[in-house]
Amino acid sequence: MYNKINISVLLITIGILLITVGCNKKGGNKTTSKQTSAEIKQILSDISADSIKHDIHKLVSFKTRHTLSDTTSDSVGIGAARRWIYHKMKTYSQNAGGRLKVRYDGYTQQPTHRINKPTRIVDIVAVLPGTQPGAKKRMYVVSGHYDSRVTDIMNDSSFAPGADDDASGTAAVMEMARVMSHHKFDATLVFMTVAGEEQGLFGSNHYAKEAKKNHKDIAGMLNNDIIGNNKGPKGSTMHSVRVFAQGIPPHDTLSTYDRMLLYTGGENDTPPRELGRFIHGVAKQYMPNFNVNLIYRLDRYLRGGDQYSFVKQGYPAVRFTEPSENYHHQHADVRKENGIQYGDLPKFVNYNYNANVARVNAASLAMLANAPARPRQVHIEVQKLENNTTLNWKADKAPDLKGYEIVWRKTHAPYWQHSKFVGDTTRFTIKNVSKDNYLFGVRSVDSSGYHSPAVYPLPARH
Repeated sequence: MYNKINISVLLITIGILLITVGCNKKGGNKTTSKQTSAEIKQILSDISADSIKHDIHKLVSFKTRHTLSDTTSDSVGIGAARRWIYHKMKTYSQNAGGRLKVRYDGYTQQPTHRINKPTRIVDIVAVLPGTQPGAKKRMYVVSGHYDSRVTDIMNDSSFAPGADDDASGTAAVMEMARVMSHHKFDATLVFMTVAGEEQGLFGSNHYAKEAKKNHKDIAGMLNNDIIGNNKGPKGSTMHSVRVFAQGIPPHDTLSTYDRMLLYTGGENDTPPRELGRFIHGVAKQYMPNFNVNLIYRLDRYLRGGDQYSFVKQGYPAVRFTEPSENYHHQHADVRKENGIQYGDLPKFVNYNYNANVARVNAASLAMLANAPARPRQVHIEVQKLENNTTLNWKADKAPDLKGYEIVWRKTHAPYWQHSKFVGDTTRFTIKNVSKDNYLFGVRSVDSSGYHSPAVYPLPARH
């Protein structure tokens, strides 16, 4: 795109009229055209709770999917489970004209404290290639883990149904692959079911490390782990999902970027938190009766998930988890004691709720994969004392780029409160809005109204 720094006020006004701008006070993303909204609504309509139910029951039927369990049987163990997932994904590919590229991605893990022998860790990866030449190298990954366990982490033979943890996430990923493989997106989508999560995030660690080594452009990763139960305390029904997003990583030494975030009050504007903020806005637009609770943490206390593998490699990644977990049903031997049923059984999964979490994922992935890439080298100018705010950034090269949008909010507000479409320029001044009083971001917008997550500006004196 040409750099139109001297664009006239008239053209900016026309641009604002052509695109519905308004990030509402609750952070909504109401910018997509009627055509794009219709396509996303169709995707959400096609996601089936019955299909998710079938897949969860099938995964449970393998008795155990423990990482160290049988790999040769056709009916029991992790080997049978992964072959079934693979062949189901291949069927989805055939039904979509072969566009979904399905493969095994495996390696041999040497013994550790949770693996007592060399063990083959195998992920099933289904790639839906992007269709826009300038965007297809940009990737968005959605994941669930298909291994399961009981109380004893080394018990590889007892009944470990793993219905909620994490057949619910695996089935959601498979359902998204089934539905979304019939649609085209600018960027590439990766639907992945991973193994070895319970033993130490082995499958996701392998994939994320290989991606980093090969310079893969993973612009966002959505991990779905324990997303099947919406029963709250005392049996209440909850219509929400938690999305965990890390702020400043707890490294012994902070990077220059992280120090600058802290210096400017941008600790809640890390790439994972901007991704979570984006998902929250998508849910508000497409599923207004289903709330995304953005949690400012990497994960829950004493627990971890596959998003961490990607965060460690510098990729923006978040975790979806149900709002109130029932620990009688997690990592527990199937039994009944004192009238309490223990074990991760299918009867404790709400399949309609599971499907709604899948829909939030699918809408977010569709918006991300059709949006332009995030602006690069975003800065807030600090050359002088003033009550205006000037931002500058590097232009995106997307052929359908419409321009850029500046968003801002009060420093204590969780979501963007204000927005202004500024056209196809790389520098703009917001008059009478002081950089001292607000947090800012810049996001790319295309001709269909898709927009990227916002990028927080670092200060610059030039």
